[in-house]
Amino acid sequence: MCVVAAQTAASFILRKQGFALTAVSDLVQCAALLCASVLCINNLMRTTRRARLFWSLLSLGVGSWLAYQFLWTYIEVVQHREVPSLFVGDVVLFLHFVPMMAALALQPNVQQDERELRLGSLDFALLLLWWIYLYLYSVIPWQYAAPNITAYNHNLNQAYLLEKVAFLIGVAILWYRSSGLWKNIYGHWFGASLLYSLSSYIANWALDHNFYYSGSLYDLPLIASMAWMAMPPLLALRNPAQEVGSEKALPRGVWASRLGMLAVFSLPIFAWLAFFNRDIPGPVRNFRLALTLAAIVLMGALVFLKQHFLDIELIRLLRSSRQAFQDLQTLQAQLVQSEKLASLGHLVGGAAHELNNPLTAMLGYSELLSGTDLSNDQRALSDKISQQAKRIRSLVASLLSFAKQVPASRSLVDLNLVVQTALKLCRTQLQSANAQYAMDLEDSLPNARGDSNQLLKVFIQIISNAVHAMAEGHGGMLRVTTHSVEGSVSIEFADNGPGISEPSRVFDPFYTTRPVGQGTGLGLSMCYGILQEHGGRITCSNRAEGGACFVVELPAANAQDAPKAQAHAVKL
Repeated sequence: MCVVAAQTAASFILRKQGFALTAVSDLVQCAALLCASVLCINNLMRTTRRARLFWSLLSLGVGSWLAYQFLWTYIEVVQHREVPSLFVGDVVLFLHFVPMMAALALQPNVQQDERELRLGSLDFALLLLWWIYLYLYSVIPWQYAAPNITAYNHNLNQAYLLEKVAFLIGVAILWYRSSGLWKNIYGHWFGASLLYSLSSYIANWALDHNFYYSGSLYDLPLIASMAWMAMPPLLALRNPAQEVGSEKALPRGVWASRLGMLAVFSLPIFAWLAFFNRDIPGPVRNFRLALTLAAIVLMGALVFLKQHFLDIELIRLLRSSRQAFQDLQTLQAQLVQSEKLASLGHLVGGAAHELNNPLTAMLGYSELLSGTDLSNDQRALSDKISQQAKRIRSLVASLLSFAKQVPASRSLVDLNLVVQTALKLCRTQLQSANAQYAMDLEDSLPNARGDSNQLLKVFIQIISNAVHAMAEGHGGMLRVTTHSVEGSVSIEFADNGPGISEPSRVFDPFYTTRPVGQGTGLGLSMCYGILQEHGGRITCSNRAEGGACFVVELPAANAQDAPKAQAHAVKL
């Protein structure tokens, strides 16, 4: 307000056109723009990330405007001469809106995808080149190719007016869609820009009719608009938080791409206008055609570069979608399997508890019967009854374990030791099947937290299945490998037997490939349930070179756990 008051006082006190009034007017305009630039730079130093880039672009735009005004003041005040009609610094005034347009497109008041922001920068580069091209096409030929003051001023004013209208539309849209602090910022920005556009248009009209001179009353709204430009950064400076709002971002990826497309498609139209307009001088026509050809090459290169980045992004999204679909299928299969096991577990658990009562009575009566006087045949029959009852009790215990009704103790487990123990316990089975085994164990394998007895049972079950498969093929090789991958431990059991006909069904309850009476089909289902309870998983597949491969994955124990594993497996 002080600079506006100073200019108002000077305009009314000095009144007549002269050096003093011109100097005051130029210096006041410099002071107003300097104040706005300093406030923008202060916000730049106090913010981070996209907000910092926003204030950087705004500082660049206002700073360019200030540089133009400094150059104007230097000519009029220091050199005591009028600014040339064909002024080389006009390009700075014209282009100072471009970084401010880019600042608008950032929309720092809303949540946005940084990846989209990077891709959108190429669209803004296209628009920047288009504005530069527009100035070079419409203004520069009348300054250098065929100097003409009237044509120069007319084209400069028309191009500058188009730029100001485009900027005002962008600010108005953001002002309408924003809220809170940012709504006030965009509102002041729109008001200052609208006042500047109107006052500069009126000043140009007065200049054409010889009413205007530096420091006249026509400069008052112009200086007021420059001073008003300091309000947006001042509001942001008083509210340093500048929270991200809940409003949605404009579909920048759509409209920026379409504007960039229009910018590229407009080049042939400009070339057509230059070639077929016989009213313009030859040097102007040649300059515009050469400029358009160069612009087509540059902007076409940017289009190809953007397409290359889009192809990379589409390939990445396709791979992510494919991986997400595969993960979804795996999760669905695991959910179905878990539901099967849960339903069967409830049924088996209830049946096992009901069987325990008569089994206890049968074992008790068999012991009482064995203590009486019996003949040899009768004692043999009593022993058989006791033996079969004990077998049923063992089966009930297995059913209860399958139903997860037996509590498991958790401790740190050395999986290499559990694997070695399982292979030693199954050594006799391997020898009888004429099969061999090999171990490839990682020395620094992380421990896992779990029940070593249950994990031992899982490994023995997998080895027993492999032995049975290799026995049908008259021998083979079982290779056990352990390694760690990204916070998990993997144990792989690979054999060279005949393989599995339906690998996706081996974990279904009661599914078995053995003859009737040689398997219940609950072994691998039990393994699946145990590993689910441990937070791990088990998968089955056929190897390309023949045979089956079971992979057990368990989460590695945390680093803060005790370093020594409490492995419960017995060393043999």
